[in-house]
Amino acid sequence: MSVRSQQQQRQRQQQQQQQQQQSDLIPAARNTPRTAALAAASLAAIGPATWGTTYVTTTELLPPGRPLLAAALRALPAGLILLALTRRLPSGDWWWKAGVLGLLNFGAFFPLLFFGAYHLPGGVASTISAVMPLLVAAFGAGLLKVRPTRRTLTAGLVGVVGVALLVLRGSASFDLAGIAAMLVATTLMALAVVLSKRWGRPEGVSLLALTGWQLTAGGLVLAPIALGFEGVPDHFTGANLAGYAYLGIIGTAVAYALWFRGIERLPASSVAFLGLTNPVVATLAGLLLLGQTLTLWQVGGLVLVVASVLVGQGRRAPAQRRP
Repeated sequence: MSVRSQQQQRQRQQQQQQQQQQSDLIPAARNTPRTAALAAASLAAIGPATWGTTYVTTTELLPPGRPLLAAALRALPAGLILLALTRRLPSGDWWWKAGVLGLLNFGAFFPLLFFGAYHLPGGVASTISAVMPLLVAAFGAGLLKVRPTRRTLTAGLVGVVGVALLVLRGSASFDLAGIAAMLVATTLMALAVVLSKRWGRPEGVSLLALTGWQLTAGGLVLAPIALGFEGVPDHFTGANLAGYAYLGIIGTAVAYALWFRGIERLPASSVAFLGLTNPVVATLAGLLLLGQTLTLWQVGGLVLVVASVLVGQGRRAPAQRRP
């Protein structure tokens, strides 16, 4: 073979390698938005999954009879720590926006949540909170001008049925005041999701700073209420301190930062469905840590909830939004 023929053959081989490399890159490029959406959803789901361990942490580590104190110690210290780390305060209209979101997510939500939890069996409370995807769809239609699809509404109804099967018991009792409190709490959180989506994030402000603003605002509302109605124990045990540290750092600061990140990067309805992982994790935590068992109906409910979450994520990957 001549030198010229060898050069031509090498050129053809190089061209084939380049074409193969380009063809290998094309599917990856097409899958990138979907992969990014899946990663964002997975991280955002850590938030409600972590909240699902709140019941076990509260009953096993915290002092009894002080739910408002637990809420205040979850929000205010975590918020102040994030403010100290980020060294960023709100400016302009974000003073009142952060206050509104802090009130919806923490200051008003936590007391109503605990009131409902104390007046209702856990299964009833979880079933009521499972309507959040439907509430987010309704608020989204009004504030974001996004009409809910039949797929979203169907998945939302399936999620409610699944949670009911997972957590309801035949002896469940109903208290009208508790039901009203849980409905209002769930409505406030759904509204917070939609407003967070609409307002976005100030330019140049990190998610940790935005989370710190809301936690501090909500904690400042909760602290005087907790001190006025419950006070503080005479002393805290090591288990108490470990429980408060876990709820404040992992269950609040980290969990809500990931939750807000998901709101920023995903459609509001998709994020709302991720909240259904809360009762799932709570049930599994009771199964693993408290020796509880699952009935056949509960297994069926678990399957329906997981299906609802997956269907609620939709088929199309949303464009990422980075203010």
